[in-house]
Amino acid sequence: MRRIRFSGGGSSNCALLGTTFPFSNYTNFPLKTKSFLKLLPSRTPIIFTTPHYRLVTAAQHSSTPQTNLSVGSGGDCRNGYPLKDSKVVLKGMRYTDLEKWVQSHGYRPAQALMLWKRLYGDNIWAQCSEELEGLNKDFRKMLSEHAEFKTLNLKDILTASDGTKKMLFKLEDGLVIETVLIPCERGRNTVCISSQVGCAMNCQFCYTGRMGLKRNLSTSEIVEQAVLARRLLSSEVGPISNVVFMGMGEPLHNIENVLKAADILVDEQGLHFSPRKVTVSTSGLVPQLKRFLRESNCALAVSLNATTDEVRSWIMPINRKFNLNLLLGTLREELQSKHKYKVLFEYVMLAGVNDSVEDAKRLINLVQGIPCKINLITFNPHSGSFFKPTKKEKIIEFRDILAEAGCVVLFRWSRGDDQMAACGQLGKPGEIQAPVLRVPSQFQAVLEAAA
Repeated sequence: MRRIRFSGGGSSNCALLGTTFPFSNYTNFPLKTKSFLKLLPSRTPIIFTTPHYRLVTAAQHSSTPQTNLSVGSGGDCRNGYPLKDSKVVLKGMRYTDLEKWVQSHGYRPAQALMLWKRLYGDNIWAQCSEELEGLNKDFRKMLSEHAEFKTLNLKDILTASDGTKKMLFKLEDGLVIETVLIPCERGRNTVCISSQVGCAMNCQFCYTGRMGLKRNLSTSEIVEQAVLARRLLSSEVGPISNVVFMGMGEPLHNIENVLKAADILVDEQGLHFSPRKVTVSTSGLVPQLKRFLRESNCALAVSLNATTDEVRSWIMPINRKFNLNLLLGTLREELQSKHKYKVLFEYVMLAGVNDSVEDAKRLINLVQGIPCKINLITFNPHSGSFFKPTKKEKIIEFRDILAEAGCVVLFRWSRGDDQMAACGQLGKPGEIQAPVLRVPSQFQAVLEAAA
């Protein structure tokens, strides 16, 4: 793999990960770099890092989790403000940043607060300057000239037989992300939002993982999913109280934008979600996990899904870099300083792979000393998968073993699977897909029998 120093252009700190551009767009590259790029095929996928970028093949990119990259939002930025076509992207800023930007245009902080409330509160969820009723006329004119209100365009809403709704949003570059609204009769309506287009983790049971990673979502693209869920669906399903970062992508692979988005979601003057009801899920990126626990009060979910390194490294390749001992040891250490905080372990039940009585007993030992809850999840089949869901009776047996040992156990039924809206079903893989990994010999017979 060839590595080249990037030293030109003003947007290297807001780079794209794994996105393909025609070389005619590389206007800010230094002459030496542009000369090299002319030697490459016209649409070679490029992974950018800060302050370096690397050139990789599509196969290399989709098969290797890029866990150590610092990746920006994908837009231009100036003076710390996210830009789109020279306009500032309002939903890409925390309130303090918005306040400074408003003041830089000669307006009082009170105007910033009024704007913030119209973007995120007061049941307005404004999408244009015309919806800013009550704001100063000159201020509204300034916003129409210098600010961008939206980054997502609704493409479709699909409704499953159980009432689950999958929203498809088209991004400015033509890519599509999916967001799911899960209604609940008890009023605990949850929006499941995406943090990336695709995913680099290549978990073998996940349909999104087949896509590989296209790019990170910007802060505004993440936040706006929750805003539009409230704007479009609150009148139909009632208040939306919970947010889970369990849609497309590995949230902690995009940690800068996820942390920023989480701060905006819980701001008391805006969307005002409770930090306890905003849950960020991860496959186990240990350095980013540490940072998240130290910088955010939001809830953490960890996809565990296996009780041995051999099995986890097969179904979740990230385990080869951050194994069970390192992952769980980090959680024990970090949670000592967080009062009344419990991590949620997610455990997708795969028939014949991770659902034995021995697995249940090992799981009890693995989580010892970690304040936690365990969420058992039924596997949701999808095209190309050779896994099968564990039968209900065996899930109950597994759950009872955990409960008798004193574990707090939850069980999540599938929601929205008839519209490919359930856990692990989001996205649309293209012609180039992440590789299917070799099945360990002891599971080959089990999977062949289940096929």
